[in-house]
Amino acid sequence: MKIAIIGAGAMGSIYASFLAQNNNDVLAIDLWDDHINAINNNGLRVSGFSGDKTVENVKASKDINDAKECELFIIATKAAGVGPVASKLSNIVSKDSIILTIQNGLGAGERIASYMPTDNILLGVAQGFGASMVEPGHAHHNNMSMIRIGEMNGGITPRLEELVKVWCEAGFNAKSFEDIEQLIWEKFICNVAWSGSCSIFKKTLGQVMENEFMFNMAKGSALEARKMGDLKKVNFTFDDTVDYITEFGKKLLNSKPSMLQDVEAHRLSEIDAINGMVVTLGKEYNIETPYNTAVSSIIKAQEAEY
Repeated sequence: MKIAIIGAGAMGSIYASFLAQNNNDVLAIDLWDDHINAINNNGLRVSGFSGDKTVENVKASKDINDAKECELFIIATKAAGVGPVASKLSNIVSKDSIILTIQNGLGAGERIASYMPTDNILLGVAQGFGASMVEPGHAHHNNMSMIRIGEMNGGITPRLEELVKVWCEAGFNAKSFEDIEQLIWEKFICNVAWSGSCSIFKKTLGQVMENEFMFNMAKGSALEARKMGDLKKVNFTFDDTVDYITEFGKKLLNSKPSMLQDVEAHRLSEIDAINGMVVTLGKEYNIETPYNTAVSSIIKAQEAEY
C-alpha cells in the first residue's frame, strides 16, 4: 500500500517505521530539514519498546505534493497543523483516498472537514504510547498499547476493517471501533490530566503522581473534562475518572507528555486542543473550569516568552 505519513515527528516516525517493515511503500512528509536528510541518507531508526531497528526503505520529503499517488494519508502532526495540512491535501487526494488523522485533543476531524468532504475521513487514537525524538532520523518510544480506528461518521465498514488489517500486519495492536468519538474523549481526559500538569511542573507522570498537590491539579483538570464529556453525552466506559487516569498514569510513570517536550524545547504546544479546549467548552456551557483555566494560562504565558 502506498502510504504518506504527514508529520514525521516521534509518533509519525514510529508509524512510518513499522508500516515500511511490512512492505508498504511509505513516504514521510515533514518540514524538519535535518530529519528528512537523515532518513534519506541513513534510514529511519526507532528504538525502545520493540527493540532498536533502522529501516532504510522509508522515503522522506518536505513537499506534500510528492504524496499525490498515495492511497492512505496518515496525518500525525500536532493539532494545530491539521487544518493547514488538510488545505494542501484537498488539492492532491482522489475520491478513493483514505485520510486517517491521529492527534491528541479534540476537533481534528472537524478541521479537515473545513477543506473537504468527510466521506473518506477516519479518526485514530494512539493508546498507551510514549514517544520522543532522540535526534534527526532517530525516534524512541517507551510503550505501545493499541491503535484504535473508526469512521468519522460512525459505523463499521469494510474499508475500516481493511485498514485495521494493514496496521495489524505491520506489528501494531489495532482494532476498529463503531464509536470512535468515545475513545477520543477517553484519551482526551488522560491528555488533559497529564499533559497540562506535567508541563506546568516540568515533571514526568510518575513524579506528578508522587506529589499530592501536583496530582490534585491533574485530577481537578480531568474531572472538569469529564463534566464536559457528560454534557456532550459521550458514552464513557468508566465511572470513576480519578481511577481511570491513575491506572493510565501507572503505565507511563517515566514518560514525558509531548506537551512537556514542547515546553522544554520552547516550541508552541497543543494546549489549545487539550486543556484549552476544556476552557472553551466551559464557556460554551457557562461552567467554570478553574483547573484547566490555570493550566492553560500558565502554558500560554510561558509560550509568550519564547
